Amino acid sequence: MKKILVATEKPFSPVAIEKIRAVVADGDYELVLLEKYTDKSQLLEAVKDADAMIVRSDKVTADVIDAAKNLKIVVRAGAGYDSVDIEHAKAKNVVVENTPGQNANAVAELIMSLAVMVKRNFFDGTPGTELMEKTIGIHGFGNVGKNVARLAKGYRMNILAYDVFADKSANPGITFVGNVDELYSKSDFISLHIPAVPETIKSINYNLAMKMPKKAVLLNAARAEVIDEESLLKALRERPDLTYVTDIKPTNDEEYTKLPGHQYFATPKKMGAQTSEANINAGVAAARQIRSFFETGDETFRVNK
Repeated sequence: MKKILVATEKPFSPVAIEKIRAVVADGDYELVLLEKYTDKSQLLEAVKDADAMIVRSDKVTADVIDAAKNLKIVVRAGAGYDSVDIEHAKAKNVVVENTPGQNANAVAELIMSLAVMVKRNFFDGTPGTELMEKTIGIHGFGNVGKNVARLAKGYRMNILAYDVFADKSANPGITFVGNVDELYSKSDFISLHIPAVPETIKSINYNLAMKMPKKAVLLNAARAEVIDEESLLKALRERPDLTYVTDIKPTNDEEYTKLPGHQYFATPKKMGAQTSEANINAGVAAARQIRSFFETGDETFRVNK
């Protein structure tokens, strides 16, 4: 019997756990929960005899992988996987997968909600502006970016996008621009959906922000690492007409909060995927992927090939 460890400091909902159990119930699997653990030693102990792991934002570091002598697969229930040491996992012949697209609608809905909030002056009772006929630039056109575009069409917004890997012919109604500078200079809103990789880390900076039109809004539901925090802060200080709204607090959040008026807003914690639907979808997808891996060798969603 293969042991599947669900290790979550921030647990799945009870409904999600029930559905995960249902996925593996008729197979040769034992589902074990480690929820709300407070010390890494608890994770190291629990993983010792695990054949598979399902995690959320939990850190699967080299020592965790080393402690798990039977481990064959780790599935991060979500799109990002920078909390997993994928190179060490590869060296130990451990497959790492994510569950792309399962929380994409949840993140996209948050983005559009934040955009409305900004343009209605944070609901302070003063007249705002509408999203209709404004231009949204989508930086990174993956699962979340596509969902943002779908929702933006409902608002009758003009949609620009930049993604060198996107299939432009498969996305009617989207205007793909040739470079990042063009995207930022033509967009009333920029919605960030790029991964934190060497090419993108600290790539959102002073120079890009300063190219944005008057009263433009930068929306970040991607990763903190893609923001050059000091550089962007400098741009915001020089351009009080710009607004930065993020689902990931900067490390220098206290400095950002000193900006005047409604120029800056950060959610209390990362909330993009925090819906009951996304919680269930990602957990169930992770369980199904583990079954598929063990039973058919399927590695479709492997990220450490």
